[in-house]
Amino acid sequence: MQIPSTTSARSAASTDSGLTATTAAPASKTLGCDAFMKLLATQFQQQDPMKPMDDTAFIAQTAQFSSLQQTQTLVQQMTQLSSAQNLAAANSYLGRQVTVDLGQGQVDVGNVTGVDSSGSAPQIIVNGQSYPLSAVLFVEPGAVTTPASQPAPAGGA
Repeated sequence: MQIPSTTSARSAASTDSGLTATTAAPASKTLGCDAFMKLLATQFQQQDPMKPMDDTAFIAQTAQFSSLQQTQTLVQQMTQLSSAQNLAAANSYLGRQVTVDLGQGQVDVGNVTGVDSSGSAPQIIVNGQSYPLSAVLFVEPGAVTTPASQPAPAGGA
């Protein structure tokens, strides 16, 4: 039984994976955690027992994996932060009068009466219609309304 050299095994693996990557999955150009672990496991299986992987190469790959995980966590947290910021911005428009761009030079003016957060991005409700935050052109304080009759304070003072 002959064991292939590290160089020939690596070049064969890179040739095979290169063909597979370009023909089977052209849409995915990033290396995820699962793919990285599979690649590392394949590398361990294909290495020559007489010439094991260099310690520094293994440490470098482990550091790359750690960096990949941290980057993915950071992207996830930034996405959550962006969603929370958009919702806070939409909520800050509640009760205010806004001018919304309808496109083609048309606008709608009215008070923001609600926020719809059921979709991927929150939308404000103006005059019964939903609009994205990006359509807001101008924001002013809402009209102040006072109740016609206020109840008398308890205690008769």
